[in-house]
Amino acid sequence: MSEGSLPAKQGLYDPVNEHDACGVGFVAHIKGQKTHDIVSQGLTILERLTHRGAVGADPKAGDGAGLLMQIPDAFFREELDFDLPPVGQYAIGMIFLPRDDAGRTECQQTIENLVEAEDQIVIGWRDVPVNNSGLGYSVLPTEPVIRQIFVSCNEDCPDQEIFERKLFVIRKQIENSVRESQAEGREDFYFTSFSSRTI
Repeated sequence: MSEGSLPAKQGLYDPVNEHDACGVGFVAHIKGQKTHDIVSQGLTILERLTHRGAVGADPKAGDGAGLLMQIPDAFFREELDFDLPPVGQYAIGMIFLPRDDAGRTECQQTIENLVEAEDQIVIGWRDVPVNNSGLGYSVLPTEPVIRQIFVSCNEDCPDQEIFERKLFVIRKQIENSVRESQAEGREDFYFTSFSSRTI
């Protein structure tokens, strides 16, 4: 889609925010209220967009879908066995890791080393609970291990904008380092998000 074929910027609409996608839904509380209803409605949208996903001979193997949402701080404070800094002073990296134990360990060590090399602080890791009953026979053998890394900004990080930029740089360094490594299963590594705002 070329920017020339889009409407001009007006109100809340800006054509620079346009992205191509097979199907997109949007749910928000107009006053910013945090509620599980938003997640439930987002899942309903995903269910109703199944006709937009590509599938092959295995009807349970598609091109993937997901939700992008504000970090649910209260949920993680209850869920984790380590303490979190105030909202905006920590980030969550959502990562697909190799199934191979040695390769996964090497990738995680690379991540931690590069986070610390940029003077940020690794708080801890969380194994993401999964229900893989919806995966098809053709993709089940390649299901990644999904983990989250929690990273705190250091005292020298004056605001969240600078922290976000730092996270982007760290993510790119990690992706390049893993790609160039000899870690077993590195081709299965994927850093889906790394932010102090969204997950």
